[in-house]
Amino acid sequence: MRELGERFDAVLTAAARGDGVAFAELWRATHPRLLRYLRVIAGNLAEDAASETWLKAMRALPSFVGDEPAFRGWLTVIARNVVHDLGRYASRRPETLVADPEPVRHGTSPDAADEALERLGTERALRLLATLPPAQAEMVALRVIVGLEPTEIGLIVGRNSGSVRVAVHRALATLARTVGRSGDGGGDGGDDVIDVTGSDQEALTRRNG
Repeated sequence: MRELGERFDAVLTAAARGDGVAFAELWRATHPRLLRYLRVIAGNLAEDAASETWLKAMRALPSFVGDEPAFRGWLTVIARNVVHDLGRYASRRPETLVADPEPVRHGTSPDAADEALERLGTERALRLLATLPPAQAEMVALRVIVGLEPTEIGLIVGRNSGSVRVAVHRALATLARTVGRSGDGGGDGGDDVIDVTGSDQEALTRRNG
């Protein structure tokens, strides 16, 4: 995923001042993650929600202060609020709240799950996420797609970071079992789908944030 890195501050400042070229660069660096996240929580309304999110972000851009990861989190909060405003977040896939589980205490592999999901291809990865309960699907999307840390996710979804880690780990373990049952990891024959190896399946179960 392309990021602006050290150029972020300069691009943000120019975009906030109304520089269209700078805003377009900011959009290109951020929009793909945003849209994939919205496809998880808003389904067919993702495009509409993304457009409204960017309209709101444009108006509020001069007030934003932070680095590039913070900007992704800020934009995600706007997007989540837009989806709520559209009235589809809860009605599309009603969520059942459960008590926070105890944290899982074992080793992690920071990038393994991300790589495994990437190897599935974007379309199939999103279809797999859609099989999860909505709360889990959103947290996995925030962690793997948007790239937020568990503490940041917790602030967005109203959970503590330990609960987020456990929920993401359990969700990825569920996806790993789903991938294992699917055999070769294909299914739609598209060129963007890459077969998932045994190591990929194992990687999905190791990531807990």
